[in-house]
Amino acid sequence: MTTPEGLRLAWWVTAWLRGEAVTDLVLDAVIGPDATHTVSGLAALGLGGTEGVADTLVSGLGRLRTEGATALGVAFPAEGDPVGLGGPKAFNDAALEAGEAVVSDAGAGLVPVRVGAVLEWQAYAAQRRQLPDVGEADRALRLELSESATALAELDVARWRPEVADRLMNLRHRPALAGAPGVPMRCVELAARGVQAREIVAVALEDDGGAVSAAEMLRRREALVGLDRAARRALTAAGSPEVWPPD
Repeated sequence: MTTPEGLRLAWWVTAWLRGEAVTDLVLDAVIGPDATHTVSGLAALGLGGTEGVADTLVSGLGRLRTEGATALGVAFPAEGDPVGLGGPKAFNDAALEAGEAVVSDAGAGLVPVRVGAVLEWQAYAAQRRQLPDVGEADRALRLELSESATALAELDVARWRPEVADRLMNLRHRPALAGAPGVPMRCVELAARGVQAREIVAVALEDDGGAVSAAEMLRRREALVGLDRAARRALTAAGSPEVWPPD
């Protein structure tokens, strides 16, 4: 199971900003298999650096810390559900296109753009946002997993996507994500369920399999869209220190 880039960045940089993780450990955890990560656009926000020249990840995050950042939170928005975003439009549009972003409490947002083996975090001005409650997101995801499993079973998911049926039958058997220091275990577990649910959705939506009618295809997609929405909201809550419960 792969931890989304935005979630890794939010978790580990928050630990770094709070003095709970050293720089080398943070870089290893955030960059992972990529060649490197960079940060661009900070100069345009008045956060130092040279216009048009990307910062290294360490220097870029250091500029955010100098501006008073104490945490990074994540967002996993989609069209019609801009969860975790508070504007302005330029940031929202970029985050929606990427499907994820991180937001600092110093008024800057970062959106990932991949260029080969390099991940560039593009900086935008970002406003305060409303976030789902961790407990509510947890309950909503559990409910949606149950309802989606029932709906897909009625649509004979085992026939058109046996691998999806297998995953739905083994929801309790999921790999554990590696949380950063300071992340409540409840949030690590919630994020794992969110990633698991999104993987189920991705596999199930690869094609319409053995659908026999347009109505059946619509019912399948409705079940999966609801599950994806709950999963994105769970990941957003789990990766946003503003709403973390005490561990």
